[in-house]
Amino acid sequence: MKKLTLALTLALMTSASAFANPFVNGGFEGGNTNGWTTGAGYRGDTLNSGMSPGLFLPTGALYDASQNNHSAIISAGSVDPLLGALLGSTVYNGNYSFRAENTVNGGYASVISQKVTGYTDANIFFAWKAVLENGGHSEDESALMMIVLHDDTTNADVISRVYNAGAGGGGVDSRFSTSGDLFYTSQWQIEQLAIDASLSGHDFTLSLLAADCNPTGHVGYAYLDGFGAVVPPTDLPEPMSIALFGLGLTGIAAARRRKQK
Repeated sequence: MKKLTLALTLALMTSASAFANPFVNGGFEGGNTNGWTTGAGYRGDTLNSGMSPGLFLPTGALYDASQNNHSAIISAGSVDPLLGALLGSTVYNGNYSFRAENTVNGGYASVISQKVTGYTDANIFFAWKAVLENGGHSEDESALMMIVLHDDTTNADVISRVYNAGAGGGGVDSRFSTSGDLFYTSQWQIEQLAIDASLSGHDFTLSLLAADCNPTGHVGYAYLDGFGAVVPPTDLPEPMSIALFGLGLTGIAAARRRKQK
């Protein structure tokens, strides 16, 4: 009886731990951007082919300190102002995420970036969502999202996701859904870089850029969460954990009845 009860208890603890893993959040869990560098500016006539996060950081040619207020820390439970429930959660895990660029048009771009040095953990994880408005522009002029994990030691991009809202949908992929003129990712996109012997000890920089379209009339923004080494929470659905818990309780009750008989 004791062995059965112990086994069931361990099973319940294992199922519950899927929701209890900590998740490194790049400083957002303090409700701020400590450890990050942010920037913004007017993209003007800059085409997507010439866009890069560095242009809008404090040392960049298009940086404008007066516009470095478009982005925001987002609290859990916040609803996306353009898509509402269609976009789903605006925080992947914990209490806060970060939204790069605001949710109105205007022809601006915003960036957030963080560098880590001498990285030796087993993995790097981060999660993102994007909303890009399709205004019928060419792919080189439309709203843009760019997220890049750069290996500073070898000067190479190890993860690069670049999407735009060009007419015809050629600037996005199957990650995106559509609602009216909006391309968006309803699911958090989880990126992972495994740090093997060839990468261990390198310096890495994660940068996210989100920009309105070149002619200023259409919006682009993106959410970022969880830049760190800790494995993200499992995708095990909540109803399944409840079912496992119920199964465990049923087994314990049955064992007690047998003992009483």
